[in-house]
Amino acid sequence: MARIAGVDLNKNKRISVALTKIYGLGDASVASILAKAEVDPATRTQDLTEAQVGAIRKVIDTTYKVEGDLRKEVSMHVKMLVDMGCYRGIRHRKNLPVRGQRTHTNARTRKGPRKGVVSIRKTE
Repeated sequence: MARIAGVDLNKNKRISVALTKIYGLGDASVASILAKAEVDPATRTQDLTEAQVGAIRKVIDTTYKVEGDLRKEVSMHVKMLVDMGCYRGIRHRKNLPVRGQRTHTNARTRKGPRKGVVSIRKTE
């Protein structure tokens, strides 16, 4: 099992699919990494040689910010928006959709479960 950027890759999948498990790497960046490392994208992870794994590691370490570093950078950007008090920061603080989606009927994932209306009945 290959371990790249602190992530264990699935040994039965093609390397082009297995690398997308790393946070920060998508299809386009994986294709570019494999081209620079001169590795065939159809190769299974278990069939990679140590030299190929080393070449992939080297390309990722020198060119891309992935996993912990990227997560920390993204969270720092969100924290900066919240601290500034800009519109996007306020939406993050209130746990509402940030990118202009409607909230009247949708956005249940972001807002959480429905809160029912409590009716007050007079009893005499």
